Amino acid sequence: MTTPAVLATHETRSRLHELTVIDVRAPGEYAGGHLPGALNIPLDHIRRALPDIRQAADRGEVLIVCASGARSENACRVLAEHNITTATLSGGTSAWAADGHDLHRPQGAARATWGMERQVRLAAGTVVLLGLLLGLLVHPAFQLLSAGIAAGLVFSALTNTCGMAAMLAKLPHNRTGAADLDATLAALRGR
Repeated sequence: MTTPAVLATHETRSRLHELTVIDVRAPGEYAGGHLPGALNIPLDHIRRALPDIRQAADRGEVLIVCASGARSENACRVLAEHNITTATLSGGTSAWAADGHDLHRPQGAARATWGMERQVRLAAGTVVLLGLLLGLLVHPAFQLLSAGIAAGLVFSALTNTCGMAAMLAKLPHNRTGAADLDATLAALRGR
């Protein structure tokens, strides 16, 4: 198993023309802005795309990106388990934008979906408040909802994974259609 290289935004910008960039965020997040030339293969579809990513890696360096770097690290780990060498962008598209680099948006894209981190914060906060409110008004046992979310957040921080994000990624606005993924994989093969 190989350890992925980590590229800073200035390194990535100077080498962008020679990299195959794969964005592993949900399609709605990708539509909200991505690195120029990036292809969207959501993290939950990485295993399906393994043969095409392997071919791309055989032709040149593959850069995996997400919003902050956590999902791209997970994707790089999966790819490394299959002996596919990749790199990841330090800080993800957030760092790219913060350093003043442009993000591209698909033409005719609908309203941008919130980033996954923002969706998780909204869902977690809502469930915590609901648990506290129901605990006060209905029965104290409902406070266990809030405790469960707190435990999940601690576990998420310790393991650098997020079960809630995985669940939210399955919502319709965060999912890619099979035809979209097939088109992306065809574009990847054509590079």
